[in-house]
Amino acid sequence: MRVVGIVQARMTSTRLPGKVLKEVLGKPLLQYELERLFRVPSLNGLVVATTENASDDPVAELASACGAGLFRGSEEDVLARYHGAAREANADVVVRFTADCPLIDPVVSEKVIRHYLDHAESFEYVSNTLVRSFPRGLDTEVFSFSVLNTAFHEAIAPTEREHVTPFLYRNPDRFRLGNVVHEEDLSHHRWTVDTQEDFELIRLLLEALYPQKPDFVLGDVLSVLEKMPELWKMNASVRQKLD
Repeated sequence: MRVVGIVQARMTSTRLPGKVLKEVLGKPLLQYELERLFRVPSLNGLVVATTENASDDPVAELASACGAGLFRGSEEDVLARYHGAAREANADVVVRFTADCPLIDPVVSEKVIRHYLDHAESFEYVSNTLVRSFPRGLDTEVFSFSVLNTAFHEAIAPTEREHVTPFLYRNPDRFRLGNVVHEEDLSHHRWTVDTQEDFELIRLLLEALYPQKPDFVLGDVLSVLEKMPELWKMNASVRQKLD
C-alpha cells in the first residue's frame, strides 16, 4: 500500500495569519514540520495541500524547495483539497497532518501509522486524537483512500468539509475506528501554533532544542519543560477552535 502524508497549509489563518511561515532561528515553522515528517519511515510520499490563492504562493514555493509534493485546491472545502491531493499522489492510505505542528514527532506518527497498517483488517481510521493523551501538536490521523472518497462524496455539513475527518469519527457505527494512547496523559500540553502565545512557546522550545538536537522527540521537549515549567503555562489558557 502506498502511504502518503498530506499537510494542509494556508497563510490566511484567522487567529494568527501567516503562522506557517513565521520564522524561528531563520527557518519557517512549516519547514521544521516537513523536515520532521520526512523522517517518518512508513511514509512513501509527503504532499503539502494548499489553496489556489495567490497569498499561498509562498507556501507552494516552500513545499517545493523542501522536496515535498504540492497540490492546490479549495480554501474552504479542505475535504475536497485532501481528496484531490490523495488522488493525484495515488495514495492507498492517507496520513493527515496540519501545518501548525512544527514539533510533530516522527516516532509518534510512525506509531500511529504502524497501528493502522498492522491492523488494517480491523480499522479504517486510526488516530491519536479520539481519546487525547498526547500533547496537542503531535496529531496524526490515518485512513484509507476508500473512506476518504466516501466522505468526499457524502459529507455535507460545513465542519465536515472544512476539517476533513469529522464525517469519519462522528459515524462510529459505519466506520471502524482505532485510537493510539500514550502511557501517560500529556493532553494538557499544547504544542500547536494558533495564537501568538502558542508561537512564543514554540519559539522558545525550538531555540532550546534544535541547535543541539535537530531530531528531538517527545521526551526531549518534556525534558525542557521539566527544567522550565513556567513555559508550558504560556499558552495554557488558549482554547482550541475544534476538537
